[in-house]
Amino acid sequence: MIDKLEPAREENQQPVRILAIESSCDETAAAVVENGVRVLSNIIDSQIPIHRRFGGVVPEVASRRHLQAIWPVTQQALAESGLSPQQLSAVAVTSGPGLVGSLLVGVSFAKALAYAWEKPLIDVHHWQGHIAALQLERQMPAEYLALVVSGSHSGLLKISPQGLFPLGMSHDDAAGEAFDKIARALYLPYPGGPEIDKAAKNGRADAVAFPRAWLEGSDDFSFSGLKSAVLNYLNRRRMKGEDFSPAEINDLAASAQEAICDVLSAKAVAAAQREKLPLIALAGGVAANSRLRALLQQRAAAVGIETVWPNPVYCTDNAAMIGAAAYSHFCRCRFAPLSLNADPRKPFSPLDAVDKTATPANA
Repeated sequence: MIDKLEPAREENQQPVRILAIESSCDETAAAVVENGVRVLSNIIDSQIPIHRRFGGVVPEVASRRHLQAIWPVTQQALAESGLSPQQLSAVAVTSGPGLVGSLLVGVSFAKALAYAWEKPLIDVHHWQGHIAALQLERQMPAEYLALVVSGSHSGLLKISPQGLFPLGMSHDDAAGEAFDKIARALYLPYPGGPEIDKAAKNGRADAVAFPRAWLEGSDDFSFSGLKSAVLNYLNRRRMKGEDFSPAEINDLAASAQEAICDVLSAKAVAAAQREKLPLIALAGGVAANSRLRALLQQRAAAVGIETVWPNPVYCTDNAAMIGAAAYSHFCRCRFAPLSLNADPRKPFSPLDAVDKTATPANA
């Protein structure tokens, strides 16, 4: 049980310092986190400039870049933390979900370090990392709803002292994936989410009535229909030889963004009300979207529910969140074998719990 973690830590007064590795997509990251809340270093090598020329992540290119960057990034993380390998308590790594080639680089590297340094190896689910990022900046309540939204997944999870319990998941395209594909169709640069957000600020959200997939009676999400509706709208106009003015691009971006954020925020608030949860935590790369934050906060406040989200550096993929998530595994001696393998479709287990007893260093 998570509420028994604090006494376990009191028996050993030595701080738990975990080197964490994250390479699930197109960021090569390493961090050192102390006791699940104090970030001693957090280094990120982003591949955005590399993939921008292709309009999206090219898996083979991403894997090769991870191979080049992972050791320098790790060296920098150790140097900034001021620690030697001997002073570390464990090595943690994201094993899934994600791009299989990218994951394999991180997993293989972390296993090699754990073996060479004779340290325990900790296997972290990528979703758990996004949720654990919240504890780096604030004390989280015992129970709350997490809305995890990124480029590869969207879902609602109930967080309780017993663990993390999925309520709803993406059926097809995740919200971030829909943002990227719509942005590409509008000829906006990669990554599409921030570009859609920027363009939408100068557009009208009611310019085009794009569809919403509510999936009544379910907490699941589906954004493939919206993506197809936007692409069909653009294709019909272009087949007629019609061009889009900058103002129209802004309107289309705002209308598509509104359709995505409307569903995400409405379903999150409805689930929190039904589960009688006092807080909704927004996490993942799309948590940086300004319209989603505003709409979620507005709807939640109207029914007396609080909303929180991480700072931008902890929204996108980073290793500090993996180090934060790994702390609860360390306290329960949940270590991975050196036979650990990458799992691009890694299922989420309720046992992948976060530590509610950890107190942020800046609290």
